[in-house]
Amino acid sequence: MDAIRIYKPRPEAYALVTEKFNLKPADMVFVSSNRWDVMGAATCGFRTAWINRTNSAEEYGPAPGAVLTGLNGLTMFL
Repeated sequence: MDAIRIYKPRPEAYALVTEKFNLKPADMVFVSSNRWDVMGAATCGFRTAWINRTNSAEEYGPAPGAVLTGLNGLTMFL
């Protein structure tokens, strides 16, 4: 994101990936263990998966499409 000098959770940062791959956000899955990052991606229209390894409490913002305890469950969500 140094190239645009804007950082997540700003929408411009998430738009970098859709522009790079010429895909719509709804055609992609954004995966992170950071709930704030999942919220930012969901706000931009991405399908999302939150890797909640520590069973943290849910936070504000759009709910993730999936809440997983690790990457091993990700293929079932895709």
